[in-house]
Formats: sequence, structure tokens, C-alpha cells
Amino acid sequence: MNAQQIFTFLSDVMHNNNREWFQAHRADYDAARLEFEQGVAQAIGRIADFDSEIASVTVKDATYRFYRDTRFSADKSPYKNHFGAYINAHGKKALRGGYYVHLEPGHCLLAVGNYWLPTNILSACRNEIMANEEQWLKCVESRAFKKYFGSKQETTDWAESWDAPQGFGLTKLKTCPSGFPRDYEYIKYLRLKDYCAWHHVDDSFFEGDGWLDEMVKVFRAAKPMMDMMNSVIDDYE
Repeated sequence: MNAQQIFTFLSDVMHNNNREWFQAHRADYDAARLEFEQGVAQAIGRIADFDSEIASVTVKDATYRFYRDTRFSADKSPYKNHFGAYINAHGKKALRGGYYVHLEPGHCLLAVGNYWLPTNILSACRNEIMANEEQWLKCVESRAFKKYFGSKQETTDWAESWDAPQGFGLTKLKTCPSGFPRDYEYIKYLRLKDYCAWHHVDDSFFEGDGWLDEMVKVFRAAKPMMDMMNSVIDDYE
């Protein structure tokens, strides 16, 4: 994957996000997208080595349209400023967790897990955490998980924003969820409204072929957590 070619195109889009410019540079888009898709194909192959469910996922299954849906947005820019791939055995719209690769100049990241769950499934996941507390703690308090997803902020257990270098849980309740014990020792995990773990990387991360080895390390660190939550979510899909 020629990452520099991708970033050059995306940087140009950021400064020229209009249809006239895009049509004049359609060949640049096609070339950058092809490079990204080749990288996604490589990523799928490497993930499938440790997660066999991913083996049947195609590049088309995992990638998104470059055109933005501006119907409900104040920002009417017609094109995205990133390429993203969500590698999920049940598809991009599935509730169960998967693996996400995001290339955006100055804002690249890898993420694992799910981003949104209905209340009933979220409650079931919380019950699973409490019922199998020891197993859960092995997943989210392991050395590898903390290395890639633990908060860098000394004042909090987990980052509070997607913009943080790394973290776990994009959205959280301020208090204990209804129906759960307020004095539970690991209440911070019950407050989570999603089980997304993310890790930002520099643009240079994707240069050469070494990024695939590093990607595997990040994804494998979060897989036990995701597997535990998917075992609950799959009962509802």
C-alpha cells in the first residue's frame, strides 16, 4: 500500500472539497482508492490468520463510499477526508464488533469493538461482565490491552474523547446504569455505552509493509474483550 499517495490525495481533498476539483482529479482518487483497497485486502488476510471468521470478508464488504451524506449535516462538503475500512464478519452494519482501519492525514487510527448497542443488549453485556468478572478483567486489564488502549491521562481510568491518543468506550454514563449496583467495584465498565477500543497512529505508521505486523498486535490485544461481548451480542442478531 502506497500510503504517501493516499495521504497526498486526501490532503488535496481537504483543501479542494468540491465537485469541480474532484472531477478534474478523478484519476488521482481512483489511484489512491486502489492503493487503500490493496492495503485492506492485506489487512483482511492478516486478521484472518488469528480470527478465522474474517476469512470470507471481501474488500467491498469492508469499505465505504467516499461521498458524504450531507442531508442532515451543516457541513455540505461532498467528499470525505479519509479512507476507512470496517472488517466485520457480519457486515459493516452489524451490531457485533469488528476491526476498523482509518487513514486520515494527522488523524489515523486502529479500532476494535462495536460503536453502538440498543439498551437491552447493553444491559445483557453488563450482566455478562458482572457474571464473569474474572474473565472480563483478564481481557481489559491485561498488559497488552492497557498498552494500546489504556488512558494516558493520570486523572482518569479511560480517555473521554475519540480525539485522545487511545482509549476504551466512546460514550459513557455519568452515573451507574439503572438496575445495577452503585457500589460495584468495577462500575466504570458498567458505565460504558459501547465497547470500542481505539489507538491512534502516526501517518508514517502505514509506510512499508511493517504496519501489518503492528496492526495485528493492536487488534489481537483487544480481541478477547470483543469476543466476550460478541458472544452476548450474537444471541440478538
